[in-house]
Amino acid sequence: MQVLPLSEGFGAEVRGIDLSRDFSEEEFDAIHRVFVDNKLVCFRDQTLSAPAQIAFSKRFGPLEVHLLSQYNHPDHPEIFRLSNRVVDGQPMGIADGGSYWHSDFAFQEQPAKATILNALEIPPEGGDTLFVDMAAAYDALPDAWKQRLDGLHAVHRYRRKASTDGQSTQVELTEAQKQQTPDVAHPLARTIPDTGRKAVFAHRGMTAEVVGVSREESDEILEFLFRHTLQPQFRYDFRWSPGDVVMWDNRSTMHSATTRDLPAGQFRTLYRTTVRGERPV
Repeated sequence: MQVLPLSEGFGAEVRGIDLSRDFSEEEFDAIHRVFVDNKLVCFRDQTLSAPAQIAFSKRFGPLEVHLLSQYNHPDHPEIFRLSNRVVDGQPMGIADGGSYWHSDFAFQEQPAKATILNALEIPPEGGDTLFVDMAAAYDALPDAWKQRLDGLHAVHRYRRKASTDGQSTQVELTEAQKQQTPDVAHPLARTIPDTGRKAVFAHRGMTAEVVGVSREESDEILEFLFRHTLQPQFRYDFRWSPGDVVMWDNRSTMHSATTRDLPAGQFRTLYRTTVRGERPV
């Protein structure tokens, strides 16, 4: 297994490993350490079947089944399909999923630990995924802001509004699906249990308001954090290739898809599995 940096800031590319085989505990511990230390990991040239992707993902913890069940794999509901293909008049998957800044399942009491995407079909251009290192963003905060965030919680809401700075997704939730997404409050600065480091946990697409302060102060805090975290030094834009399996730590990163820039007639299909995390502290 070779581990190479994806960028100067964060992220790693792993070569010389086949994710479809069964790993020993020692081998898996090494993979897990690369994941924790680098926050974003790309495994190149993989040929993962749906069952093999599920088996690998389960090594990191229990898997979530997405509430947008119409896009789940018909035989493997743990797999959520991201695709702009239409088969027999029906979308194969969600075409514009995650097209706003967020951390997966931040709207749940136990947000996601890891997301794993398996690239089955990638267009020659467009469809990049943008990432931000939220631990580095926390480290760069002025001490006064670190002190201000200590003890503050914010409400997280699934797609808190239809559009966030031009980012949006077109899917509408049914009433039953809306009932599965009540508001939840999480710390604005969370501690990553594997490292003890802190990370900002505020995302323009899901973080709605700060608990226990006025609307004016809430807006001030969140707008500062939204601007601060999106500075170029914390960001890495990932360009996909077919056969890439990419995973990231939702506890210490946020991300945004760029699905609306795909040229006509170009298709993008990825299978996603999501590992449940712990309640943020």
